[in-house]
Amino acid sequence: MVKKKREVVVLEKCPTGIKGLDEITRGGLPQGRPTLVCGSAGCGKTLFAMEFLMRGAMQFGEPGVFMTFEETPEDLAKNFISLGFDLHDMESRGLIATDHVYIERTEIEETGAYDLEGLFIRLGSAIDAIKAKRVVLDTIEALFAGLSNAAIVRAELRRLFHWLKARGVTAIVTGESGDRLLTRYGLEEYVADCVILLDFRIDAQISTRRLRIIKYRGSSHGADEYPFLIDEGGFSILPITSLGLDYPVATERIATGVPKLDAMFDGKGFYRGSTVLVSGTAGTGKTSLAATFADAACRRGERCLYFAFEESPSQIVRNMGSIGLDLNRWVKKGLLRFHSARPSLYGLEMHLLTFHKLIEQFAPQVFVIDPISNLTAAGTAAEVKSILTRLIDYLKMKQISTFLTDLTHLQSGLERTSEEISSLIDTWILLRAIERNGERNRGLYVLKSRGMDHSNQIQEFVLTHQGIDLIDIYTGLGEVLTGSARVAQEAGERAAELACRREAERRLREQERKRKALETKIAALRAAFDEETEEVHLIADEERKRQAVHTESRLAMARFREGKPSEPPAKRVKKRGKGA
Repeated sequence: MVKKKREVVVLEKCPTGIKGLDEITRGGLPQGRPTLVCGSAGCGKTLFAMEFLMRGAMQFGEPGVFMTFEETPEDLAKNFISLGFDLHDMESRGLIATDHVYIERTEIEETGAYDLEGLFIRLGSAIDAIKAKRVVLDTIEALFAGLSNAAIVRAELRRLFHWLKARGVTAIVTGESGDRLLTRYGLEEYVADCVILLDFRIDAQISTRRLRIIKYRGSSHGADEYPFLIDEGGFSILPITSLGLDYPVATERIATGVPKLDAMFDGKGFYRGSTVLVSGTAGTGKTSLAATFADAACRRGERCLYFAFEESPSQIVRNMGSIGLDLNRWVKKGLLRFHSARPSLYGLEMHLLTFHKLIEQFAPQVFVIDPISNLTAAGTAAEVKSILTRLIDYLKMKQISTFLTDLTHLQSGLERTSEEISSLIDTWILLRAIERNGERNRGLYVLKSRGMDHSNQIQEFVLTHQGIDLIDIYTGLGEVLTGSARVAQEAGERAAELACRREAERRLREQERKRKALETKIAALRAAFDEETEEVHLIADEERKRQAVHTESRLAMARFREGKPSEPPAKRVKKRGKGA
């Protein structure tokens, strides 16, 4: 016989629409089953449940019933309107139904067997009225207030959860934390198919909200504690795990805002999507360099999100005006957004949630934190490293260029960070103070830059009214000079160079004078020589003429002696010819 393969039944899930929760639960809450959400007072149970209903109606078209045993629907509407949830509007559209079950402990008298049959009828009517797919009961303890028979309470709790499952609605039941158990009665956590614990804790006077899935029948789920944020947008839950090392990389280079600094990186600047760290002691210009990088991004038309943990936005804008940066124009154009807060305002997880939230809202191409060292006020160095690791991985995944500043101390060494994140950094620039001759000047050098050629020279880092400038440090004669000492040395070198140039020019002039004198003398000698040559030629010509006359005279004399008349030489030659 051929055995038939069993069909694998996959647990159906109901998406909550709550940011981050569906990722942690691998799709949402168990569909058609009850979920227990428990926690202490003020942890956000009611808001969690209401957002589950609201998002179900708005995003997934699933109407819901909210049955409250404590707050009235009017109070609920007032509480949730500040979070962007208009309960009255949803009720008028038939998407949400609210029911307040008034229970007063002093008016309860135990006279017989207690059961929830009346509640089932009331809740069932509300479900049928709007064809609800989702149900919330808030809070379960109020339903059994004043009852002393624990056995009856447990039996009815079990019956309530079975009834909800039988109706096929996806339900959330909220409950208060017990002394030693998750809830006051301790049964709900065993009956419910999914149990979520919300925790609102205070450590070192810093509050943190965390969520943990205690159990989830029939489904895998995240088992860690996850920080969550409650703000004007409702719940935001962030997984604590890092995104890993499979993020994409870019080959595009972006300018730093300082041309001479670009020249130190092969003339091209940083890689887009890389993480840049600028560390240094106090007053070395870290914020100025970060603001210049942000300004350069805005000039390219890119959005920049700037987190400041030391100065207010107006103070940064004012201070950067002293080096020629007008950051306010980028704020007005919507390209630059500041977020300023003290690190001790809330815990590290809340800071990480805030980073994620604003990044998702603003969608920046450049992200700045100034400085990361202040985060140690909200946690230990190991905790800060964990937060920054997750943040950097998240930013790399989104190809966001990141610029971090870090305050270092001379006692701990300049080439290290208190958060121990150097291995996460692609480019590390170090700013240092150089003290000499009663002056304190700034120096800059590139400690490392992965995947690109970079300068190994130390440059003097100067803040001017026209921005940041880098100047070559004087390193002649075994000395390193900056500031006025370098200026004085350069002035002395310029004076010596000028003197040498003037001496060379003087010698050239003297040489030219000698050349001209020599040429004059040569010209005079040549003229005398030519005159003498002409005179010699005249004498030679006269001598030839004299010789010719002398020869003629001798011939004439010879003829005379022979008794012949003298004739011109030409005729005499002719007669001799005839005789021949």
